[in-house]
Amino acid sequence: MPTIYVTGHRNPDTDSIASAIGYAELKRRLDSNNEYVPVRLGQCNAQTQWVLEHSGAPEPTLLPHVMLRACDVMQTSFPKIEQDAPIREAGLAMARAELDLVPITDHEGALTGVVTERGLARRYIRESRQTSTLEEAPTYVHAIVDVLEGELISGADSQLAGRVWVHSMDVRSKSGISKGDVVVLGNRADAQQLAIELGAALLVISNDAHPTEEVLALARERDTVVVVSPLDSYVSGRMITLAAPCRAFMEKDPLTVTTEYLVADVSEQIKEIHYGAAVAIDSEHRPVGLITRSDLVAPSRRRVILVDHAEQAQSVPGIDHAEIVEILDHHHIGSIETRVPVTATFDPVGSTATLVVERFRQNGLEPAHSTATALLAAVLSDTVILNSPTTTERDHSVVHYLERVLACDAREFGREMFEATADVSEVSGEEIISRDAKEYQVSGGQTICIAQIEVVGRGLLERKGELLEALRRAREDKRLQLYALMITDVMTKGTDLLVAGDTAAVARTFGARPEDSVIELPGVMSRKKEVAPKLLQAF
Repeated sequence: MPTIYVTGHRNPDTDSIASAIGYAELKRRLDSNNEYVPVRLGQCNAQTQWVLEHSGAPEPTLLPHVMLRACDVMQTSFPKIEQDAPIREAGLAMARAELDLVPITDHEGALTGVVTERGLARRYIRESRQTSTLEEAPTYVHAIVDVLEGELISGADSQLAGRVWVHSMDVRSKSGISKGDVVVLGNRADAQQLAIELGAALLVISNDAHPTEEVLALARERDTVVVVSPLDSYVSGRMITLAAPCRAFMEKDPLTVTTEYLVADVSEQIKEIHYGAAVAIDSEHRPVGLITRSDLVAPSRRRVILVDHAEQAQSVPGIDHAEIVEILDHHHIGSIETRVPVTATFDPVGSTATLVVERFRQNGLEPAHSTATALLAAVLSDTVILNSPTTTERDHSVVHYLERVLACDAREFGREMFEATADVSEVSGEEIISRDAKEYQVSGGQTICIAQIEVVGRGLLERKGELLEALRRAREDKRLQLYALMITDVMTKGTDLLVAGDTAAVARTFGARPEDSVIELPGVMSRKKEVAPKLLQAF
């Protein structure tokens, strides 16, 4: 089934991860025509990992980007020919599949080359005015018997490398037949004997004619193999060269890619190479797909549903190359652009998980136990146990509903979650400032970043020097106009804002006084409602 990825933002928090899990489950249950896959765009933070372990919900797969990969456009149904198979099989397979090439494999299925239509044409046109030969393509007797659908009358299987003659001359005429050659002729015993005497390694007798006992005796004496063909002499001669093994005709260094290879990185090579295709291989070098020029014409984009964000800077890399199917968010309308109208919900509630739960209830469905637990944790996380100014009556209603579904005390569950994950004493400053960081585009093409960490108590401020230095380094590395860290105490319900950038301008925005790049914001808990809007307006 077609895949639709459900993704939250980069540096995912609990709401982002739980909403992706929950909405993917809901969409799967409502739509059986698509496969909805929850994904994450980064490492889950300590709180989210605790929630996943506590709920039993599986961690979403990491999605590094949504740019087109080889596996998104490649053909997965195509012929593969073993390298010792007759070249005729490759030609017929190409014709049936309407391809310009066919992958050639070894006995274990690994790719060894490709046979191309142009290569075959050049080969047979080049030799059309010369005596056909198996010199460049040594061929076994059994392969010749198979393509002729003939019968081995005398002799053993062996490899042939001589020229191929169709003998129609009087025996008294001068012949070019020499030792090791293959000779096709009719039911003339004298001509058959002459070919054997001249050293022919294989005698092919056309039109189902059988040799005399004298001819067979001579053939056994001279170690000449005798085969009877049901075809006429001309067709038999032509088919013998088509019994040559594919390995003699293949190009041994074909254009290959892995399934995760970016289409943009290989498309020009595919367009330029004469057979117009790349072979996708797996880890054991086995061909698993073909990408042809036609596959590059208006390929279907990867499809995504965005939850808990609508900023391009916060979204999955390559989002501008993807098809956005839907947006479900509780933040402001961001910088995401779509090519066609899509269903987009921007609803002012405390958590995207609230919107997900409401969708379950509107459709008369109840989330799975693990999903419900994760969604409850997400609402409590984003609303700081329903204490954030972003909290609405709808958030309270969803929490009460999930309490009934899970038979638990939501506030006790929330306190356990925050206390279990508030200790960051062993976490580096670089990780703290990047764990839950969101970037925002401001005027002049500049970018600001606001990170947030929720703690119990103000012990983390003892590391403000380390944290400020990490903010300054990250700001310089990313060329940000401003990098701020909100240290939010869930117990005292206030925030200390650490700033790398124009601290004075930030302080004026909040009507506060900075102290060593730290601004105390009593009662402030919400990045979305209380911090980000003011900084976006100021910058």
